[in-house]
Amino acid sequence: MGYGRGVSTSTPDPGPAPEREPGPRVIPRQDPRAQWVVTLAVVVAAIVTVRPVDTSGRGLAVAALIVVNSVALLARHVPDARFPPRAALVWLTLGVVAAAALIGVGRSGSTYLFAYFLVGHIGYRLPLKQALSIAAASSLLCGGVLYFRLGPGHEELPWALGLTIGAPVVAGILSRSRQRAVEAMISSAESAERAARAEARTAVLTERGRIARDVHDVLAHSLAGINMQLELADALLDTGDLGKVREANDKAHSMVKESLKQAQWTVYALREDALPLLDSLTAMVESSGHRDALTVTGTVRELSAQVTQNLLRIAQEALTNAARHAPGADARVELTFDAASTTLRILNGPAVGEVTAGVGSGMGLIGMRERVALLGGTMTAGPVTEGPDQGGWLVEAVIPG
Repeated sequence: MGYGRGVSTSTPDPGPAPEREPGPRVIPRQDPRAQWVVTLAVVVAAIVTVRPVDTSGRGLAVAALIVVNSVALLARHVPDARFPPRAALVWLTLGVVAAAALIGVGRSGSTYLFAYFLVGHIGYRLPLKQALSIAAASSLLCGGVLYFRLGPGHEELPWALGLTIGAPVVAGILSRSRQRAVEAMISSAESAERAARAEARTAVLTERGRIARDVHDVLAHSLAGINMQLELADALLDTGDLGKVREANDKAHSMVKESLKQAQWTVYALREDALPLLDSLTAMVESSGHRDALTVTGTVRELSAQVTQNLLRIAQEALTNAARHAPGADARVELTFDAASTTLRILNGPAVGEVTAGVGSGMGLIGMRERVALLGGTMTAGPVTEGPDQGGWLVEAVIPG
């Protein structure tokens, strides 16, 4: 015997997402068609079997009560949203009273079916305390009606049958608990799905940031340097100094080759191929014009592809900045392997040649700090204020592990 509502409601997924959201989810409930069949069967059985039915006197009262009970039973198919809690309490309470009255005035037939099904729906629709209270009152009311109308020990319809009217409330409560459990499981699954989509979006954004830093490191600096040399060559053409023009042109060609090499490193890094840290760092330092400037201390060990890639990008950024802002200055690169960390230091002295005024993208130091933060390390960058390199610049990145 089913006491659940025969309608389905849906819970929309409120989580924002750039991709198309799935449609509304239908909460599985008992088959509404089966619920309607049961309700209509009860109504038809009452119309056919309950007597007397007439247009006057007691028969008229029975007919009116059959209509009232049928309407009260059909109302259980109305969604919760249409019935506020207080209205539902009043409706079901009056419905039980009408069912008890029908038992009292009807002489035969299935008068008690309305009471059974209404009490069952009370267990489904109302809070636990209210449901149990009304169910107990229904048992006492229907039992009292049968007792005073038929007397104790009546063989056809004993008065004790009325005391069982409240029993279906248990089925209604169990049906509601099962429904709430299903809704909770679906809600939990939807929350997990939204969390998974949010995590995927975060991973995508993180990867985009990483690619953006690599593109900046490779293209922005390389193209800026090449453009600078080409502009210098163009300016020297007016002086007629072909030697210096050729020198600037050769430097631009050299930077193009270096840019191609750095782009290849970036492609390898994006594919998460393992890069040889020492060999790559040595080639990078030498190509920047600082031979024998790399110092390695500690026991060399293999680092992860992610750490290697980011250390190389930090070194590339720092050396490029040194060439731009301190032309002609000496630069030293120190790589230190400690037991608990790996430290990369790039130190350059003050500018020796003329510094060409220009506006940077502002992303260099930000990109380096982001790289170090992703690895859980620390970074310091700033001018050197004392010692033989006073007036220069120091970048130091410490990566744990």
